[in-house]
Amino acid sequence: MKNILTLLFFAAATTVTLAQDFNKNLASAKTSYSGGNLEDARFAMQQMMNDLDIAIGKEVMKMLPAKMDAFAANAKNDNVTANTGLTGVLIHRDYGTGEKTVSLDMMSNSPLISSINAILSIPFIGNSGDGTQKVVKVSGYKGVLQKNTNTETNKTEFTLQIPFGSTLLTLINKDSSEADILRHANTIPLAQIAKMVQ
Repeated sequence: MKNILTLLFFAAATTVTLAQDFNKNLASAKTSYSGGNLEDARFAMQQMMNDLDIAIGKEVMKMLPAKMDAFAANAKNDNVTANTGLTGVLIHRDYGTGEKTVSLDMMSNSPLISSINAILSIPFIGNSGDGTQKVVKVSGYKGVLQKNTNTETNKTEFTLQIPFGSTLLTLINKDSSEADILRHANTIPLAQIAKMVQ
C-alpha cells in the first residue's frame, strides 16, 4: 500500500510540475511578446510545445500494453522525450529480457514517413520477391514488415513500421517469427494512439 501511495504522489507531482512549467512558459511568452522581444517569445512558445509533447507522450505510454504475450514491459526503460526543432515526441518501451525481446518506438513528425508511405502506395515496391519485405495490415493500418536473418546465428529479427498521420511506430522483435510480431502489434491500440498524437 505504501508503494502505491508513493507512486501516486510522484505521478501527481509530475503532472503539477508539467502544468507549472507550461504556465510559466506561457506567461513568459506573453510578456516577451508584449515587450516586443519576439525571439524570447518564440523560445518560450517552443518550450511550451515541448511540455505539450511530453504530456502527450506520457498519455500514449499509459495506453501501451503492460505485456506482449509472456514479455513484460521494462518500465525502467520507458522514455518520453521531445524535440520540437526536429521531431515532436519520441516514445520508447521495450519488453522481455535476454535475446528474445520486443522494442517499440514512436516518433511524431518522423522524417521517414514519406518514404514509408511511398513503399505502401506502390505494391510491387512494398513486397519483395525474396520475402524479406512485405506490406501487412494491423488494426486497419498498413505497415511495412521487414525480415532480417543473421547468417552466423541463423536467428531472425522482424521490424514492422506503421505510419499514422505524421507519426511512425516501429516495432522490432528479436529472435522471433512473423506471426509473433503481428500478434504483438495487434496488442497496441493504434486507433486510440493515432487520435492522441494528431
